[in-house]
Amino acid sequence: MGLTKEEKAMLSGERGPALQRAMEIIWALGKIYGAAGTVPVKSAQISGISYKNIGEAGLDFLKKWASEGAKVQIPAMMNPAGMDLKRWKEMGIPAEFAQKQSEIVETLVAMGVEPTLTCAPYLARNRPEFGEHLAWSESSAVIFANSVIGARTNREGGPSALAAAIVGRTACYGFHTEQGRKPACLVEVACPLKDEADFGALGYLIGKKLGYKTPYIRLRSELPAINKELLLRAMGAAMAASGSVSLFHVEGLTPEAEIFPAEGERLTIDSLNVAYFALSSPLNEVDLIWIGCPHASPEELELIASLVNGRTLSTRLWVTTSREIAEKAGKAVEVIEEAGGLVLSDTCLVVAPVEALGIKSVATNSAKAAFYLPSWAKVQVAFAPLEECLTRYGGVR
Repeated sequence: MGLTKEEKAMLSGERGPALQRAMEIIWALGKIYGAAGTVPVKSAQISGISYKNIGEAGLDFLKKWASEGAKVQIPAMMNPAGMDLKRWKEMGIPAEFAQKQSEIVETLVAMGVEPTLTCAPYLARNRPEFGEHLAWSESSAVIFANSVIGARTNREGGPSALAAAIVGRTACYGFHTEQGRKPACLVEVACPLKDEADFGALGYLIGKKLGYKTPYIRLRSELPAINKELLLRAMGAAMAASGSVSLFHVEGLTPEAEIFPAEGERLTIDSLNVAYFALSSPLNEVDLIWIGCPHASPEELELIASLVNGRTLSTRLWVTTSREIAEKAGKAVEVIEEAGGLVLSDTCLVVAPVEALGIKSVATNSAKAAFYLPSWAKVQVAFAPLEECLTRYGGVR
């Protein structure tokens, strides 16, 4: 792997231990994946910051790096933490967990990382541009940036994304290259798609069948009258969860579908039944309704508010979103909370200490959440479209 004079100086330790540690990570990944060199990145997004995920060892690692003087050189953002930093008591988070989680966030802030605490940074002020190189690590953000925006990022790990932020570059391989963005399979979707849950179910099936391969998707049916980006991100988030897909092309919808035409093996999907069966348990009632995986957009908050306006929920409702979006959608948030819901920021149920919260069953419209929650949080899941979650399980009529 070819390195510049400055990169060699960082790798040798001439620029200090913090930069050396970061450059060692970038160099090692480049060697593993056969990168010819590095590429400058415009922003980094760092996952794995929940104390549930990284524990004491991860916290110690971050503290050591910070003590060496590590500072980010480019805009760097945090993925969700294991709790709402302000409303963790309302969530029922144990105080010990809250203390450790706060330490993780404070350590990253000391390194210059913005406490965005969202899996959807593209919904706020950090939306990349077409062709920009990034070092993002949250799977749903990576696939959205690559596919819907046309930016370029590999699916970084938390440490490698932080390393890229510290040195301002990452190894140039995979989705940073033209060759790495070509599709490997044509997916013909013959069944109708009615809503965001259907798109999530479709993404689940594609991810399970393709693993890490990049699909070129051809939708035969007319799209529902819903924001297209919301549908595509629901599909992408599920695809990245059930498989390791980091890029998809959809004919007529995504910006690189014409640049990289369909090629490779063919797969036809004519039913979503297998996905719904795999993702949902037959539950008549649940402990919690959770919406916002990926984090809810302003349009989703408005839609939820319209469905619960003037009504009282019979089941707990948590809606997760970024703090910036929640503040912008203040009226919708107010309506949701008047109905008995709770709009939470900074967090995601998948990385929260659910076992300590007494939650055993969840209804959600997110195929990604439905895929992860049973194994990561040991809860049963009812997977259904948003309106069904609120009417069937939340008592809204």
